[in-house]
Amino acid sequence: MTAPSDLAERLGLAPGARAIILNADDFGMCHAANTAIVELLDAGRVDSTTLMVPCSWAPEALAFAAARRDLDVGVHLVLTSEWSRYRWRPLTGTATTLVDEDGFFPVDVASVEQRAANDDVAAELAAQLQTALDAGVDVTHLDNHMGSVYGLATGRDFLGEVFALAAQHGLPFRLPRSMDGVSADTLARATGAADALGVEIIDRLWSHPFELVGEGTDAAETYEQVRDGFVALLRAVPAGVTEIYLHPMTDSEELRSAVDFAAVKRGYELRLLSDPVVTQAIADEGLVRIGWRALRDLQRGTR
Repeated sequence: MTAPSDLAERLGLAPGARAIILNADDFGMCHAANTAIVELLDAGRVDSTTLMVPCSWAPEALAFAAARRDLDVGVHLVLTSEWSRYRWRPLTGTATTLVDEDGFFPVDVASVEQRAANDDVAAELAAQLQTALDAGVDVTHLDNHMGSVYGLATGRDFLGEVFALAAQHGLPFRLPRSMDGVSADTLARATGAADALGVEIIDRLWSHPFELVGEGTDAAETYEQVRDGFVALLRAVPAGVTEIYLHPMTDSEELRSAVDFAAVKRGYELRLLSDPVVTQAIADEGLVRIGWRALRDLQRGTR
């Protein structure tokens, strides 16, 4: 396992600290996401969230975030639209390389990497961030929906565009220094570029499977199995700063109408983040919960 950087030390944490950021992705995607994430933020069950500005329910999420500038809210930079019945378009319009034949963001990452022009990507990501800032959100960080800027499918990435935007606005970005499935050389180049621009990044990025194993069958995972797997993940967190991201949503008719699968898993994630078993595991492991605001303040020299 790659040794952690000095980030935890620069954040003022104790030597060997195991720090985690519990992040709720997909704020603004739908009302089911908004109700769940607002509940978790209000209760202090998650440390941050990231908002999908192009989505139909983003105005509700933006209004909440603008009114609650004490909370850590980032922008979940979007270049894909993955569902078949509910989709979204670029803020910069449809006369670009960012859309498919139906005028929406592509459903998959490979299509973005193969077709998108760098200038179009840069303009769209800037528009998404600026929309959040104009709405009054005290944006704490940036990350990326479906990993569409990392070059995971074909090797062509858009990290240069992201780093330039992050550096311009003094925002950290969710790039891990180590990640399964990505070569050490690729990560070394990417992290070197972030470091050169002074963009703060984390040591590692973890989650659990997006899908519910066995969904739709008699062998489908139970809530208790999902929760116990998440507790095992928490217990494995090493020293350094690890973001653990989830997609908590209210398992409702609206959600099931919007997504093609995994609505049950989204409901399970809302439930487990409020589960006393999970809370106790965090305490028992001595995990230190932090937010992205601390990294932003460090990057801006205001900490």
